[in-house]
Amino acid sequence: MPSVNTARRRVIQWMSAAGGLFALKQAQAHHTDTHFEDKSEHQIVYQCNKADNDYLSHIMFSVGELIRKHGDNVQIIVACFGPGIHLLGDPPERPVDEEARERASSLAAYGVAFHACKNTMDTLGWTEENLVEYAKVVPIGVEDIMLLQEQGFSYFSW
Repeated sequence: MPSVNTARRRVIQWMSAAGGLFALKQAQAHHTDTHFEDKSEHQIVYQCNKADNDYLSHIMFSVGELIRKHGDNVQIIVACFGPGIHLLGDPPERPVDEEARERASSLAAYGVAFHACKNTMDTLGWTEENLVEYAKVVPIGVEDIMLLQEQGFSYFSW
């Protein structure tokens, strides 16, 4: 019965993520309004370059867990480029689960930054009007990751 186990695992993951997001209310990042003015002890940038719903779910869950554990002492950026930019599309042109989009929006409200690659946007014919309001456009997604690493950010890719 792998399908029952898979369904059970998804429910548990969703419940854990929901619980983590509720805990976020108590751990709002201190750099929400002034993202780079106040340095946290931990900084991490996630590479988000796929539109696969399981992939996006794993990233959103991991980001939520870091905030739940480290509260305002972690600065997180999700760098979206290639197919991953559809997480930030308003609306996305590829199918993206509403749950992943809602998690991203909730995480953004707690200070997580979501960067959108202008090169990818140009390829898609997108402008800032095609993005969710919390997305920040950067010229080149991979360069953004490189520059963030040079500033001391850890890099994570799924």
